[in-house]
Amino acid sequence: MKIALYDPAETAATKYLFFTGKGGVGKTSIACATAVSLADAGEKILLVSTDPASNLQDVFGIPLNDAGVAIADVPRLVVANLDPLTAAAEYRESVIGAYRGKLPDSAIKNVEEQLSGSCTVEIAAFNAFSEFLTNAEKAEEFDHIIFDTAPTGHTLRMLQLPSAWSGFISESKHGASCLGQLSGLEDKKEMYKKAVHTLADNRLTTIILVTRPETAPIREAQRASHELEALEIRNQVLVINGLLETYDANDTVETALFKKQQEALQEIPQSLVRQSVTMVPLRAYNITGLDNVRHLLSYSGHTPVVSTLQHSNAYTLSDVVDEIEASNKKVIFTMGKGGVGKTTIAAAIALGLHRKGKKVRLATTDPADHLNLVMGQEKDISVSHINEKGELKKYQEEVLAKARQTMPEDDLEYVKEDLRSPCTQEIAVFRAFADIVAKSRDEIVVLDTAPTGHTILLLESTQNYNQQIENSGGAVSDAEKELLPRLKDPNETEVIIVTLAETTPFYEAKRLLDDLKRAGLAVKWWVINASYSMADTKSDFLKAKAAAELQWIHEVDNISDGQYAVIPWKPFEVKGEKLLELL
Repeated sequence: MKIALYDPAETAATKYLFFTGKGGVGKTSIACATAVSLADAGEKILLVSTDPASNLQDVFGIPLNDAGVAIADVPRLVVANLDPLTAAAEYRESVIGAYRGKLPDSAIKNVEEQLSGSCTVEIAAFNAFSEFLTNAEKAEEFDHIIFDTAPTGHTLRMLQLPSAWSGFISESKHGASCLGQLSGLEDKKEMYKKAVHTLADNRLTTIILVTRPETAPIREAQRASHELEALEIRNQVLVINGLLETYDANDTVETALFKKQQEALQEIPQSLVRQSVTMVPLRAYNITGLDNVRHLLSYSGHTPVVSTLQHSNAYTLSDVVDEIEASNKKVIFTMGKGGVGKTTIAAAIALGLHRKGKKVRLATTDPADHLNLVMGQEKDISVSHINEKGELKKYQEEVLAKARQTMPEDDLEYVKEDLRSPCTQEIAVFRAFADIVAKSRDEIVVLDTAPTGHTILLLESTQNYNQQIENSGGAVSDAEKELLPRLKDPNETEVIIVTLAETTPFYEAKRLLDDLKRAGLAVKWWVINASYSMADTKSDFLKAKAAAELQWIHEVDNISDGQYAVIPWKPFEVKGEKLLELL
């Protein structure tokens, strides 16, 4: 498939540009390159980041703040780096402060946890960039205002629900996962309304969906596109980042990478192809420093690497399996952001444990049949497929049925939107997983999609809160109550964080680690998946790309105290017996 190069000048037909996409696809890098390119062309640009994993300060090599800093080497560019985590913490306290001394301590704890999830962070981010989006003076001062993170459809729908602006926290008893993020922001309602209107105005705003030539990010781009279209936000552009334009036919790794990318491109849904589609070539260097930012859209050069990189202190996945087998732990989680390979790693661990004589059950939310095929050939190993959509629907119906007993119909619309949140989906899946563990007393259970620390604390606080208000809506099941203490017992549970040797996946994994620590869950092992630095490649281009991974491998080494495994990038689809090649 031949796709034209991404050209910022053609994309920037509107005042506001929003970059969105799955974590790690390169939206910040492309947003920066767009801003610099337009500024170099003579336009005055404001670049605003609301991404908690943003590395803008590394990109530009200077300290940044939320007010905006002029970039000396790009005279017409101002960059503002907003911290939504700090904004969320400040907002959380502003809301909770009004209820201290009025609600029981357990209820306050519940509210604190309700306002600690990703939904609240996104509301805080939306609040921050709405100030820029609706500011008439800034609109007059700058030719374009660029945002490197766009709000999800879930957040935008929530902003449009009247009941979201009521005193919802003190009144709601329905037990859903993300209630009341907006109840303390009544004075911002008109600003938000204007911001949402601006987003939907094709004359003012363009949404740039950034993806990679890989299946999971393409699916995420499709989901985001559909959600935004449903809200009448239709002015969308698709940018495929990291596309290998040519390849060395003498190198099996580079040839296989090119083939996998082309196969992924052939599977792009027709709904996305309808959008304007362009691409940014794969680069071997990290996008830090102004030179590399300027080169991203125009220069494919790389620094030659003479020798193959080695990691003498890194463990293998087989070492991780050996440790789990020796420790006799019964519950194994692989955790990480979508697209890092946690399902494949979970399947390989399950297979490795079985080969050591353990009775193993793999619980997966991945509907892929290849897991069943390989596991079905193994005696005493079984796969439990958790139907995410089915479990979510079942949980939603349960909560809504109980909410209808006590709430007016208008508030139910808020509950319905709340039940579409990522937190709610985690809870629904966790309930199904808890049931599997409860029925699997004599097996090791490996799960490829685990709840975050926020969700675990939410389940505990919901349990306590329901006891206080004597309400059963969304109550924690007996299976969950039994499992929650086991998760915090390092003798029972092993949590393995899976990541890639790249900027955003590392920072998102680090936030996940902090989240788990807050919930009292210990993490011993990290796994770096699909590393070019361990691949058997003769390509100078891929060797240079491997060298760029070393910074993030060293970061994982430090944060894990050396307890990490590295898995080479594989020149084939990892399924069936190929799973064993990860060990």
